Amino acid sequence: MVEQQKTGSVIRLRAIVIGMLLAVAICLLTPFNNIYHQATPLGGGHFPLAPFFIFLLLTILTAVTARIFRTPTPLLSGNELLIIWIEMVIGSGIAYTGLARTLLLNLTAPIHYASVSNQWEESLHSVLPAGITPTDPSAIELLYTGLPGGRAMSWLETALAIPWQAWLTPLLLWGCFILLSYGFMLFIINLLSRQWIHNERINFPLLRVPEMLSKSVDEAKVGAFFSNRFLIGGLMIPVCLHLLNGLHFYYPSVPQLSTLILAGPYFPDYGLFAGFHKLKIYIYPAFIGFAFLASRQISFSFWFFFILGGLLFGFLGLLGYTIPASELGITFGPTLARPEETQMIGAYGIFFFFLLWLARAHLLEVTKESLFLAKPSKSRTEWFDVRVSFWGCILCFAALVYWAVSLGMALSTALLFLSAAFMIMLVATRIICQGGLAYFTLTAAPMDGLLAISGTKLFSGVNGLLCGMCQKVLFVDLRESLTPSLLHARKLSHGRSPGLLIFSGLFFTILVSLAASILAIMTLYYRYGIRELQMEWASRTTVTVFENVHRLLTAPVETGSWITFFAIGGALLMLILVICYHRFYWWPIHPLGYLTAYSSAMRILWVSFFIGWACNTLCMRYGGVSLFKKVQFFFIGLIIGDFLMGGGWAIVGFFTDSGYQVLPD
Repeated sequence: MVEQQKTGSVIRLRAIVIGMLLAVAICLLTPFNNIYHQATPLGGGHFPLAPFFIFLLLTILTAVTARIFRTPTPLLSGNELLIIWIEMVIGSGIAYTGLARTLLLNLTAPIHYASVSNQWEESLHSVLPAGITPTDPSAIELLYTGLPGGRAMSWLETALAIPWQAWLTPLLLWGCFILLSYGFMLFIINLLSRQWIHNERINFPLLRVPEMLSKSVDEAKVGAFFSNRFLIGGLMIPVCLHLLNGLHFYYPSVPQLSTLILAGPYFPDYGLFAGFHKLKIYIYPAFIGFAFLASRQISFSFWFFFILGGLLFGFLGLLGYTIPASELGITFGPTLARPEETQMIGAYGIFFFFLLWLARAHLLEVTKESLFLAKPSKSRTEWFDVRVSFWGCILCFAALVYWAVSLGMALSTALLFLSAAFMIMLVATRIICQGGLAYFTLTAAPMDGLLAISGTKLFSGVNGLLCGMCQKVLFVDLRESLTPSLLHARKLSHGRSPGLLIFSGLFFTILVSLAASILAIMTLYYRYGIRELQMEWASRTTVTVFENVHRLLTAPVETGSWITFFAIGGALLMLILVICYHRFYWWPIHPLGYLTAYSSAMRILWVSFFIGWACNTLCMRYGGVSLFKKVQFFFIGLIIGDFLMGGGWAIVGFFTDSGYQVLPD
């Protein structure tokens, strides 16, 4: 134990508590910063701004105090800083797009936006289960208009004035759904982590910079780390860029360097390159850094498949196939706009079964141990016994099915929908964690795949309404989803002890972050009113969900035959990709790239991944590993500089009416 403490592998209770308190603070501040000030999101993505900014400050503070007081035991070890960081990451994801941003809108939109013209009262209200929305119309109206005199109230007075009685039943009901879903995610990550981390040894590009900073703390080399000339060179680029552009935002007379290039006008809206006539080029130094640190095979595949996806649209046009969007039928995907994009329905399914096939030996071993057909392995390093995870997954999933069925959903629909939702969640987790995608969005939602395969009858009546609401709550806006952060947490906690304390810290961080996020968002809404806040995206996407549910109930439109064609085509192409990737060591393309071809995230990041891949390739080709070890600090500087400036301008935004955005929202 003494040796472990010397190496910093033992996590002390102080780190768990600090991480939890900071996570709560981020959850309380996020709605005010992101919604009211419209500043750079404190959360946002799977490498969020506020946690890393605070992590940097704590790293410097720890190094400075250790240098001044020369204590044998530092205030916080490098490994403890990593645990604090991942706790903040988990909390920040719950606080905004990961849950709270649209939760209250989702619960009230069927009532508030109902009108004579949209006929929701006849279609939606007749199948709306009791208890899932507030029963008091005035409580809903005040959410959108704000409390009388709310702007003059303090935050505490506003919180006390909220009509909590009307919200008690809906929050408890949906709280059960959310916590059961989070429980399933915790159990499944604990169950699969050994396969993904140890057996497959997947790369975690998003953890590279925090781990290097952590190592510098434990080795007392923080000063040497930040004085590296390559790092300083990379750091100065985003610092100068965002200093100039930030000043321009507040003082328009100051010139700016645009980080957005409208390339669409250079491409025709017909012919082979028609798919690029709306092309935009975004420059984000941090994402160039992440792309450099990722596997070259994956970085190449991301931008390569994005280009192929655009060319496919033009190629079909040259052949005379102009496929109307009406072929899509009713869709729930956040960015699904063209029939060609439904390739992802088949591709996601095949890749999920590929993951199962790779893990077949591990899953068989876990199943035997859980059914007491084999003795438990003594060499496992999970948070807790995998047998607990096995039965925990089954119980949480069964409880979720019971939750849905008790509200009126058909058993078959509940089983298929939840299975599809968690399947897509696991595939997205691999894309984010293995590919180093700090910003990721789905193309097709779970319901889109089921509609294409089973038709609209599966979602008739209350089935469509409940599935649409559940999907919007947790399974479609994956920019800040919990599962990838849990996998990152599992990787960071490997070799650290005590494992049960670390897991308990993560579990309670989820609980308190959930409570703090709902409290903060409700207080903000009731103080100012949703109508007075800039909630265009959240309101529009939520209303669209219920418009589509209304169409399912009143005038269901089946998907066209082209959707089946593209879904099967996507499945066949993914099958070829995974076979070649698995069988041929020289195969240059990674299947993950195909899964992001039509993601809106790749429309923003494809140039960053191209630049990062090109720099990585040139570095390894002409300088080898020795040059890579030196040059990587330049790209780490790009990451640190972007987030330092983002944090700095976010602080400025708290004291102004608006904020300069450094990172994508």
